[in-house]
Amino acid sequence: MKNITSPGLIKLKGLLFLIVGLLAAVLLLIERPSLKATVLLAIVIWCFCRFYYCAFYVIEHYVDSNYRFSGLWSFFRYLMQQRKGKRVDSNTTPSSREDETNRHDASQR
Repeated sequence: MKNITSPGLIKLKGLLFLIVGLLAAVLLLIERPSLKATVLLAIVIWCFCRFYYCAFYVIEHYVDSNYRFSGLWSFFRYLMQQRKGKRVDSNTTPSSREDETNRHDASQR
């Protein structure tokens, strides 16, 4: 699948995620309208946001500067390789391969 490069489409995608997330939260709270459900939903959202932030920013900037985030799948692969004691080379991540391909394609134009 091709990466989205249009700033307008990227913003639209973000807006759609926001709308779908808000809709799902509203529907959940309509089904279970309680303070407990509201607080638990807020905690779930906050924790998943913090996990995602950790996966793409904290690891790359504070733990392993060679790691390049290219999605949650690459993060899980990174964790499994670290657990096995293998060094993760940033040249083997999908994002760096895509970057090299994009640079090569741009130089061919």
